[in-house]
Amino acid sequence: VMRYQIPGWEDLTLQQKEYAYHLAEAAKWGRDILWDQNCKENLRVRHALEAILKIEDIDKETPEYQDFLTYAKRVFFSNGIHHHYAEDKIFPACNKGYFAGLMIRAGVADEELLDIIYNPAIYPQRRSTDTSGDIVKESAVNFYDGVTRDEVEKYYAGIMDPKDPHPISYGLNTKVVKDAKGKVVELPWKVGGIYSPAIEKICEELKKAQAVAENDIQKRALGLLIEYYNTGDLRTWDAFNIEWVKDTIGTVDFINGFIEDYNDPLGRKASWEG
Repeated sequence: VMRYQIPGWEDLTLQQKEYAYHLAEAAKWGRDILWDQNCKENLRVRHALEAILKIEDIDKETPEYQDFLTYAKRVFFSNGIHHHYAEDKIFPACNKGYFAGLMIRAGVADEELLDIIYNPAIYPQRRSTDTSGDIVKESAVNFYDGVTRDEVEKYYAGIMDPKDPHPISYGLNTKVVKDAKGKVVELPWKVGGIYSPAIEKICEELKKAQAVAENDIQKRALGLLIEYYNTGDLRTWDAFNIEWVKDTIGTVDFINGFIEDYNDPLGRKASWEG
């Protein structure tokens, strides 16, 4: 969406540039994770938009196409079909019939997806702001599936240790669902778990970054981050953050992981960012 100029880039050493490059590659591999977390249909919508944008023999100067283009840009900017701050679903200004025609020409005709895009009753808000209903069930975010707010809160009340002097951020890197027997369980976002293929690629790039890091603090921090991605252990996540914040001498800084929890209606699940 935006291209940045980076003052001082030319002054970095080749090693620092290589370090920054691999950190940037690690960030790029997590893009689909965030889209999927924001709503489970987001990737289907994005792939359809990308296919339409590749149509070559089409008049792109018509008002209808320009309305479609505005919609596509808004979706790309928000990493999904909901406004990134207002939470409400974004709708195309072009009519449904025109959009359906674009999907047919792009070879991605899908009536269900078209309904998801245009129907105001389907996924109306990313994070529900309705104080009278069940904010877990009414939110489009993909942190929960088939569970209610009461079930989620009861689950965490049952596993949290109130006597732990160093409590972890319970549920920060998991999705809450029901298993085949109807029991509430957590599915971790880690290597071997949800998003494993993308996280494996992230770890590959972080390992390459670790080899050319500026100092030992960065190397230790990256080692802990890679361990966390492989295990899902939130105490390792805490150890990584403690090590990461010690680095006051390096020039190149980064963020990578399931960090901020404000997209979750319960303030527990973290969105991926890099």
